[in-house]
Amino acid sequence: MITDSSWVDSMPDVYDRCLGPSLFAPFGAHLGAAAAAFAPVRVLELAAGTGIATRELVRALPSASIAATDLNPSMVAWAASRVPGATWGQADAQALPMPDGSFDLVVCQFGAMFFADKPAAFAEMARVLAPGGHVVLVVWDRVELSPFPRALVEGVRAVLPENPPDFVARVPHGYNDLAQVKSDIEAGGLVDVAIDRVVMRGTASSADQLAEGFCMGTPLRFDLEQRGDLAALRDAVAGEMTARLGQGPIEGDLAAIQITAARR
Repeated sequence: MITDSSWVDSMPDVYDRCLGPSLFAPFGAHLGAAAAAFAPVRVLELAAGTGIATRELVRALPSASIAATDLNPSMVAWAASRVPGATWGQADAQALPMPDGSFDLVVCQFGAMFFADKPAAFAEMARVLAPGGHVVLVVWDRVELSPFPRALVEGVRAVLPENPPDFVARVPHGYNDLAQVKSDIEAGGLVDVAIDRVVMRGTASSADQLAEGFCMGTPLRFDLEQRGDLAALRDAVAGEMTARLGQGPIEGDLAAIQITAARR
C-alpha cells in the first residue's frame, strides 16, 4: 500500500541528490550544534532519511554513540553505507524497539510531520530518554515562507488545476501550528517546551533540479503517477518552477521551526 511515508526504488537517491544539498543540508550543521549543546553520550535519531543530518551529528558529536533510524528499510539501507559513523536500523517512531531510558538525546530533522500519531511518537521519545534527557526536533514552517517548495506547489497547481496533488503543503509543510505542536509534545509527557523559528538559506543549481527531486524523489511521485505520464508531468512542473524561480543557479529562504523539550 502506498502512503505519504512510502519510498521505493530509486527515490532515496533522487531525494538525496536533488533535494538534500538544497533543502536539508543547510539545517544539518544547525542541528549538530543544537545537539552538541547538550553534550549527550547516547543519541537516537528518528526519521533519519538518507543521513544528511546524521552526518552532521557524527561530526558534531565524535565521542557519542549515535543510533540512526528510519521507518523505511530502503532509506536505512541506502544511508547505512554512506554514513558509517552511526549505527543504523529500521524503527517506527510510534513504537520504538529500544528499552526505557536508553538515550540522553533524541533528535529528528524534518520527520515529525510524517508521524501519524504525533503524541504517541513523543511519548515514545520520552520513554527512551534517560532522566535529564532532551529532544530536539525541526519541522518545516508554512510552505509560502520558503520559495522553493512554494514554487513547486504553485507549479503543480498550474499543471493540474482541476485536481492538484497537495502532498507537499499537506504533509511536509503541514505541521506548523505552534499551539498544536506544543500540545502534542506535552501530551507525550515532555516538558519545558521551547519553540523557535529558524530561517536558513538554500541554493540549487536550477529549478529543474528541485522539480526532479520533488516529483521523482518524494511521495508526490505517486500522486503524479495517478494523474498522467510521470515524466511529462515532471517536465511541466519544472517549467512552471523555472518561470517562478528563474534560470540557472537559484537561492531562497528556507523557513523551519525548531523545538526542544525535556523528559519530565
